[in-house]
Amino acid sequence: MFGFKKSNTPHNSIDSLIGAGTRVEGNVIFSGGLRVDGEVKGAISSQNAQEGTLVISEKASVEGAISVGHVVINGTVNGPVFAGQSLELLPAARVTGDVEYFQIEMQQGAVIQGRLVHQISAKTVELKLASSS
Repeated sequence: MFGFKKSNTPHNSIDSLIGAGTRVEGNVIFSGGLRVDGEVKGAISSQNAQEGTLVISEKASVEGAISVGHVVINGTVNGPVFAGQSLELLPAARVTGDVEYFQIEMQQGAVIQGRLVHQISAKTVELKLASSS
């Protein structure tokens, strides 16, 4: 419905919307799903960086850091992007900043001006030494 696959996204619904013509100045913290059609000047993050779904539409712009589990971008982002699970860049995506992701899908026409950093694991695993007997 919003350009992302159901298998990639645990949240099938968008719980919150920043509508076209709306400008938010300040940090946005959400849970569930957030769609941005307007303008955000500030960081956007989910309550847990491994969860949540953020959709940035073609006319939307974000100026600030993004830290969300699943990110779909088809607009403009000026700032670093951390996608704890998956990142989907649609044809009109314009990202200026470093991008960290576990899984990425980038369509023809999307542009990233920054470093791409692949995260080895979507979840942090604590390793313990085996005790010798």
